[in-house]
Amino acid sequence: MGKRVRAFSGCSSPVRTKREQKNSEIARRAAGEGIVLLKNEGVLPLSSGKTIALFGAGAARTIKGGTGSGDVNERESVSILKGLKDAGFQITSEKWIADYDERFWKARQDWKQEILQESGGIGAADFFQVYSSHVFLMPNGREITEEDLQGADTALYVISRIAGENADRFAQSGDYYLSEREKEDLRVLCEKCLHVIVILNAGGQIDVKELAENPRIEAMLFIGQPGMEGGHALADALTGRLTPSGKLTDTWAKAYEDFPNADIFSHQNGDLEAEQYEEGIYVGYRYFDSFGVEPLYPFGFGLSYTNFKIRCDRICADGQTVSVGATVENSGDVFSGKEIVQVYCVCPQNGLVKEAKRLCGFAKTRRLSPGESQRIAVSFPAKALASYDMKRSLWIVEAGSYILQIGNSSRNLTSVGVLRVEKEAVIEKVSPICPLRSALQELAPAKDAMQRRVRQLEKQAKEEGLPVISFAPQEEIIRRRPVSAYEKKAAALTEKLTKEELIAMVIGEVTKGQSSALGASGVKVPGAAGETSGILEEKWGAPGVSMADGPAGLRLVKKYSYNPDTKEVYGAGISHALEGGFFAEDEEEEGAQARYQYCTAMPVGTVLAQTWNLPLMEEVGKAIAVEMHEFKVAWWLAPGMNIHRNPLCGRNFEYYSEDPLLSGFLAAAVTKGVQSMPGVGTTIKHFACNNQEDNRKGSDSILSERALREIYLRGFEIAVKTAQPMAIMTSYNLINGVHTANSFDLCTVAARQEWDFQGVIMTDWTTTYADGGSVPWKCVAAGNDLIMPGCAGDFENIEKALESGALKYEELQGCVQRLLTVIYQTLEFESCRPYLSEMKREDEINEFCEYV
Repeated sequence: MGKRVRAFSGCSSPVRTKREQKNSEIARRAAGEGIVLLKNEGVLPLSSGKTIALFGAGAARTIKGGTGSGDVNERESVSILKGLKDAGFQITSEKWIADYDERFWKARQDWKQEILQESGGIGAADFFQVYSSHVFLMPNGREITEEDLQGADTALYVISRIAGENADRFAQSGDYYLSEREKEDLRVLCEKCLHVIVILNAGGQIDVKELAENPRIEAMLFIGQPGMEGGHALADALTGRLTPSGKLTDTWAKAYEDFPNADIFSHQNGDLEAEQYEEGIYVGYRYFDSFGVEPLYPFGFGLSYTNFKIRCDRICADGQTVSVGATVENSGDVFSGKEIVQVYCVCPQNGLVKEAKRLCGFAKTRRLSPGESQRIAVSFPAKALASYDMKRSLWIVEAGSYILQIGNSSRNLTSVGVLRVEKEAVIEKVSPICPLRSALQELAPAKDAMQRRVRQLEKQAKEEGLPVISFAPQEEIIRRRPVSAYEKKAAALTEKLTKEELIAMVIGEVTKGQSSALGASGVKVPGAAGETSGILEEKWGAPGVSMADGPAGLRLVKKYSYNPDTKEVYGAGISHALEGGFFAEDEEEEGAQARYQYCTAMPVGTVLAQTWNLPLMEEVGKAIAVEMHEFKVAWWLAPGMNIHRNPLCGRNFEYYSEDPLLSGFLAAAVTKGVQSMPGVGTTIKHFACNNQEDNRKGSDSILSERALREIYLRGFEIAVKTAQPMAIMTSYNLINGVHTANSFDLCTVAARQEWDFQGVIMTDWTTTYADGGSVPWKCVAAGNDLIMPGCAGDFENIEKALESGALKYEELQGCVQRLLTVIYQTLEFESCRPYLSEMKREDEINEFCEYV
């Protein structure tokens, strides 16, 4: 069946546009800078034109990104095979790859039929649930023969993993651990080939300890899921056209059991209802460094083809900001490259027990030639040194010595100075939020051991004559933004609306069959995730706005049909949005015309984060904004910025890091890039503690307020205060017994009152449905302004709550006023629409894209 629309996006020509070309170049650079060189025993870089053998599941079926809402429907994705051949490499193993291709497609068809049979078909209510819980497993290839290797002394082996929303990974063979086939293939290659290089094509960590320690494996690169230009980006890195500069944003353990929550995460202990955050603030390197656990690869680690020297030039501080100046020199002889300066702080342990060190700031150099230097400054606010005192509801910088360290990973650091705080400073006084409802035993390192370590570092600093800077931190100033013209206009209209109009506005556009179209509920933009109500458009001139999934780019259908006479759209349902239309059946309709919406598949969030490059993240944001304008999408449901609490989380690929400061500044940079263009904005998500996917709608994240504030909310706080995204999306889970969508503490106290968030807060999709757990009227009362994608039951629930007095009328009005304020901001976007709607030729669209 078709779907009636009021507007449509897309291009009538299937020809590759200038916008596609420009954005693919950005995707290639982002993927290249996000590649982390984990090991290199001198085999890299390779000479272009070299004869090599290529094997592994991802050789020709390279995984560009995760599944589910994080997918992108691009025109073409460049595999590793294609990237290497385009770079001039001769491949000896193409017969092996062709054989694997046949095995791959058979496995895909079997997987598809299994999902269709179990769910009852595309239109069934359970289709998305069944699809997302049946993660496709890459099949094994045949055995590697002498013929596959003939003429090659170098072999590349690609280890690939698929993950997606609604299902966590497993500590099993073929997932977190290598499969028996992968082990056997690598054994053969190490026996037969002079040089073996391993490429890790996975959204998150896998156990590679035996590969790291195998002397016959001379190089290993983690490319993650690198987007549509991944094959070209890898070829750039392998040939030295690009010197690897990516750094890990997570700690990679020697053994899965080394993670503090290894046994209790998600399904590991069989309890999917109560997730005990027993590790408290000790997540990632905070745990490994505080408890003396040696990692395989530390947080911030990444090799290069050249070497760098980092020298601290100065440290200065006022009451609000600390600044560390450094000179970075490329001390190599051959290769140009980029380096990342990371600044950490070792805090005193006199009062609250803290982590051994924490990241406070970072900066990436430009590309430096051999012998070239660059002076850079890394600045960070006083709050980066603060800890949260739960007893007093205070962010405080305790008295004592704060030892600053700089380097290029959390385990390769040099002390450069001491900040001396003479008396405790209160940075911010807040209200207690999200209280524990049951006892929780948190991990804590031995305080005396932590104190001894700090004293030793203080002694070394004194012996080395490091500078001591007196630092008197001041209270953080939250500058409340003045009331804007948008807010005044929204307030005036809100007062005029009827009860029915008010209720309709806090519920997404309800369309027929929407409950079975999860993730493709848009009416205006084919394949969009959804849109706000258009009930006020005709009477009051306030249109609904469209939203598209992320965070690796826009998720729309890449091709659909439109009948200009009947205003019907065909081929825009969830089956066309998922997996590039893999589940779809073609719809032929008389009089319909083809339309195209080819979007750019950027690298996944983790790979983008591994660039540590804030200007590049802004550039990625601007590239996405161009497509938002072209396809009439106002809100991008990205970036995702949940913490990598455990490597088995199925959705880690969408998120940035185990570290909240890094996550916050990366999300802020993307937001600045998107919102540098008029009328479009980001939606940071999932707010908060969405750290597991199994039973994601029923899982209760049980944690202390200190862990919540210092680890899981801190990144959101930084993004809001730094970039003011247009929207925040709450998560599916509960926090200490309360669904986040119903949490007044999160939506109102933290986001609005403490951080001065000015935008819209929306639910994740189907949070208020039967299995969602959230109550519609409680969303409104909490300050969660918009229920997505919306259903008739939401309207009835809110109306009854108003009648009973459980929901106050002014609470409903407050949500609508905030929503209208942001909708009026997106009307700047409307001013661009006449240009697009009047364009008939491809060159006109290209000129517009260059203009915006």
